[in-house]
Amino acid sequence: MRKSHPVRRAVLAGAATVSGIVLLLSLKPASDPGAAQAAGGQLPPAAAGQAPQGGVNGAVTGDAAQTQYGPVQVRVTMANGQITKAEAVQTPKGGQSDQITANAVPRLNQAAVAAQSADIDAVSGATYTSAGYKKSLQSALDKAKASAGAAQGGDAGAGAGTARTVTGDVAQTQYGPVQVRITVADGKITKAEAVQAPKGGRSDQITSSSVPRLNQAAVATGTAQIDSVSGATYTSAGYKKSLQSALDKAPAGGGSAQAAGSGGGREQTGTRTLTGSVAQTQYGPVQVRVTLTDGKVTKAEAVQAPKGGRSDQITSSSVPRLNQAAVATGTAQIDSVSGATYTSAGYKKSLQSALDQAGG
Repeated sequence: MRKSHPVRRAVLAGAATVSGIVLLLSLKPASDPGAAQAAGGQLPPAAAGQAPQGGVNGAVTGDAAQTQYGPVQVRVTMANGQITKAEAVQTPKGGQSDQITANAVPRLNQAAVAAQSADIDAVSGATYTSAGYKKSLQSALDKAKASAGAAQGGDAGAGAGTARTVTGDVAQTQYGPVQVRITVADGKITKAEAVQAPKGGRSDQITSSSVPRLNQAAVATGTAQIDSVSGATYTSAGYKKSLQSALDKAPAGGGSAQAAGSGGGREQTGTRTLTGSVAQTQYGPVQVRVTLTDGKVTKAEAVQAPKGGRSDQITSSSVPRLNQAAVATGTAQIDSVSGATYTSAGYKKSLQSALDQAGG
């Protein structure tokens, strides 16, 4: 029998060795952490993160964050306290903004799910959109945290002392936006702070003087019925408006303003008021506030609507019909009013935001 050539034997041996190494490398464990993130940025429920824990489920819409190029507003879907989906329901539009948004938002959505928090990197070339996205995302997580705290407090019974943080809607003033965040514990405001306030020029001095006094008054009274600071009329008005919005979002029984006058009866504990985020339209902002009793919409009202010129007539005609439809259906799936397309669209968007906060 003819012997194999030495060179052929060496080649065959080398090929066998390479094949063995490739085979071993292909046998990676199925539990590779990198496999936990799917194409859409999804994480398994057991993944650790900074999203509110405690079994939060459903969609939560953050407040609209105003940027130099337009509003940004984020909605997150939660399952067992984890972010399973993030989406921008409002983004800057028109011109170059369309291209920037199309490129940046999907990456920000994916980052939010991966990080399970608002502590995500800005997308290069989309600084303003990224900042607005993170701000609205943080607002959504604050609302989810408040909802989780309320649920835990209800399970634990009286005296649980669960603290929760609620961020009010942005209140636009003549000199800039004002937005208030409060911490509520045992049904009382324990901390109040302005996360947005007018800036630049003389506004810096007015803000630094008035905001600490407004924060102190909010904690002292536990309501939005506080005195305006002399010389800071617009800032005070915006502060009180955003503070009231935060109190509206606090679960029933969680804010002393809602508890005032209550005899502790069953009817009071089943009623709460929620204010939706501001929906920007071509003719002005629309914002809806709803009252829910035992999970049903019993009252709806527009706290902001387009004003001036023909808008006054359209608003006075359409808003009462939209309010009535919201109560009748109990959802944001209502028909637009003929001749009030933009107002109707804004109304439904803000109404949906309010219902998101209620968990429905």
